[in-house]
Amino acid sequence: MTEILLEMRNITKTFPGVKALENVNLKVKQGEIHALMGENGAGKSTLMKVLSGVYPHGTYSGDILFEGRVCEFKDIKQSEQLGIVIIHQELALIPYLSIAENIFLGNEQAKRGIVHWNETIRRTRESLGKVGLNESPQTLVTNLGVGKQRLIEIAKALSKEVKLLILDEPTAALNEDDSENLLQPLLEFKTQGITSIMISHKLNEIAKVADSITILRDGQTIETLDMKQDNVNEDRIIKGMVGRDLTQRYPVRTPNIGETIFEVNGWNVYHPVHPERKVIDEVNLHIRQGEVVGIAGLMGAGRTELAMSLFGRSYGTKISGRVRIRGEEVELTDINKAIKHGLAYVTEDRKNYGLILIDDIKRNITLSNLSAISKRGVVIDNEEIVQAESFRKKMNIKTPSILQKTGNLSGGNQQKVVLSKWIFAKPDILILDEPTRGIDVGAKYEIYSIINELAGKAKACCLSPRSFRRFLACATGSTL
Repeated sequence: MTEILLEMRNITKTFPGVKALENVNLKVKQGEIHALMGENGAGKSTLMKVLSGVYPHGTYSGDILFEGRVCEFKDIKQSEQLGIVIIHQELALIPYLSIAENIFLGNEQAKRGIVHWNETIRRTRESLGKVGLNESPQTLVTNLGVGKQRLIEIAKALSKEVKLLILDEPTAALNEDDSENLLQPLLEFKTQGITSIMISHKLNEIAKVADSITILRDGQTIETLDMKQDNVNEDRIIKGMVGRDLTQRYPVRTPNIGETIFEVNGWNVYHPVHPERKVIDEVNLHIRQGEVVGIAGLMGAGRTELAMSLFGRSYGTKISGRVRIRGEEVELTDINKAIKHGLAYVTEDRKNYGLILIDDIKRNITLSNLSAISKRGVVIDNEEIVQAESFRKKMNIKTPSILQKTGNLSGGNQQKVVLSKWIFAKPDILILDEPTRGIDVGAKYEIYSIINELAGKAKACCLSPRSFRRFLACATGSTL
């Protein structure tokens, strides 16, 4: 019989106004890759934060047993001492420190208060080798792509002699090639006896690496499936997640293309920190009414940089080129002017650029178009509530109230708030940078339906997806 490394019994966790977890049970075997799946807001990340001590003992009810012993973690440091290490969905690296400094930050190789740099460099090379990353330990993290930064996060975890590695949406911000590079080390760790728990919405990745799957729905355990014995396929997983069969993963779309609405000619952008580095070089782009245009490219190709620079020059220096909207040349020199001319930008980095996390859902939704809910410069509270409540229902944002702090929502529901904010601005051109990042399969359908709806109203949409395969499915309404 395979030894049980981790068991979580009847875990219940409550936040103000919402029960995030209710009697959740989880068993993870020694040496396996165990997937944790569910819709946005199902409780996956919350359960892992309970396990790792981010939510300390006493803030939840239930028991955690690790290697057969009951654990009552007061903080994340206690869980790491037993070999439980969590890598969160959002990167937690310091850009202007080196790889070595990031890997041993808080775990410095020091004696009598003095850092032993030779030992730090040696152990950094050793950790990087385990994840297949051939970079100098002295390289600044800011000079690396997101895929390599994610591998550094894993190398940092391995430097702590990990027994149980928890990865929360590790490939959400990666393209397919970088995702493949990240998944390979997980399979290698398995041969070394390291156990992994992986949260992901990418069904093809789970099918490739997972040994078992536990599905959560509405904060409760639905079932645990053995990938080899239970005849598991993607449809079975989706039904467990959403509670019904999802016969069409992408909405059907019939394009009705009109005249050119948005045109970019000779667009050039230089890096804001390294002004000698040209990141966008003579880009030309045109989008027609009712059209959904995809921007494809590998990690670091400049997709996000292009989108942000067009949206009020919110990225880059020495920007040059021409922009025409409905045939008229416009100057988009700041964000207010971009919004005034009908542009909206849904960022891939919702926490830093898309939302005010300490403010409520209501204010985040209406922030981009305050004039629509104001009279003589004064916000009309009732109108703001009506508009925000309408988007909560339309976008199926899982929250007990629009007065809930946005930072308390799951990542997927935060993404819905970002999208609601910019749709409320009534744009003519909507630029979406990885709009379904960290989004479950049911919510993806909802978001793609809204994109189709906007295109059907003679609006123009420009998507920059990590997976161009998903864009093709969205644009054609087919399932690939």
